[in-house]
Amino acid sequence: MEVSIDLLEKYKDYETNPGSESVDVIAKKMKDKYTDFYFIVLEDKKIGVIRVVRLSNQECRIANMFILPEYQGCGYAKRILKQVELLYPWAKIWGLDTIKQEKKLCYLYESMGYKFTGQEKKIKDGMTIVFYQKK
Repeated sequence: MEVSIDLLEKYKDYETNPGSESVDVIAKKMKDKYTDFYFIVLEDKKIGVIRVVRLSNQECRIANMFILPEYQGCGYAKRILKQVELLYPWAKIWGLDTIKQEKKLCYLYESMGYKFTGQEKKIKDGMTIVFYQKK
């Protein structure tokens, strides 16, 4: 799920949006032995981050992805997803979730081969999380 202050402010989802997590919560996630964080770097500038969780010896999950607003819409998300998938050649299944109402995010993941699983989770009026999987 792409996380940004814009989406946090738009949906006012302070309970589940990773953008509202404390430094302590983020630090704990970084120490998890099944989690990998990667900076997205462009010409020596950090423009985002992606978090991958290794769920099993065949399955990974994109837990968070954030790209600074000024770099969104430039194809970097597609490039980083491709690169991250190559880092885990053993992963046969990839999962992620995003906000159903954010059509550009759904389109991004669908264009990368992720399929809607049929699973949805209503967070609040006007905000539903949808789940995707790529095999």
